[in-house]
Amino acid sequence: MSQQQPERPQEPINYGDIFSGKGELAEKAVAPKDVAMMQKAENSVIGQTQKGGVDASMQSPTSKNESSGLVGRERVSADSGVYIKETESPRKRVISEYFGKEIVGRYSQRDSFASDTDSTSEHCGGITIGEALEATALTAGKKPVEWSDAAAIQAAEVRATGRTSIMPGGVAAAAQSAATLNARATRDEDKTKLGAILANATAKLPADKPATRKDAEGVMGAEMRNDPNLTTHPAGVAASVAAAARLNQSHK
Repeated sequence: MSQQQPERPQEPINYGDIFSGKGELAEKAVAPKDVAMMQKAENSVIGQTQKGGVDASMQSPTSKNESSGLVGRERVSADSGVYIKETESPRKRVISEYFGKEIVGRYSQRDSFASDTDSTSEHCGGITIGEALEATALTAGKKPVEWSDAAAIQAAEVRATGRTSIMPGGVAAAAQSAATLNARATRDEDKTKLGAILANATAKLPADKPATRKDAEGVMGAEMRNDPNLTTHPAGVAASVAAAARLNQSHK
């Protein structure tokens, strides 16, 4: 008779699984009291919790940790406190969210006092990469986030912002965290979908630019290299950026 193998002890979802920071917080479990503090801070400073923001990213992991009995309802991991910092820039308000000294989220909001003329001039260059990412939330929003999606989103973020590293709290960091958590999940209904990551993509990009053919090629290459079959999803990230680039080229 074969002996039954002992089950591996279940481990809680840590902050390092959902955010890209690598400080002390990364090794701590996502806890209910932390979520409550961040929710209160977002409501106080921003007026509401942000869809796809830090608080929203923490909701599912903390629920799983609590329902699995891995953390208690009164558990606090962010013992250095939570705070939100606002920085004004031309036509934008940049919001940074912190646990102690560690930044876990950053995104921007258009200034509500910007004129209609300003709004028009910002988009006259064509469909931006951020807008193409948001379009993916509509075309493939129910698709679970996989490594190929995360790689494509990272490539898109790099080309939109000009930064070579992943921004803490940005859309690429959220996609990588989702891909990591999805790899652990056994049921599709428990997996984070593209729609949840990309629905508010432009607000998470500190800079954006109209999509070009080179941008499309770079995003497509990243998605293909990280797909087991070396293909791209027909309605995924690469397809949306490619469609935006074609439209922008046709309107030149």
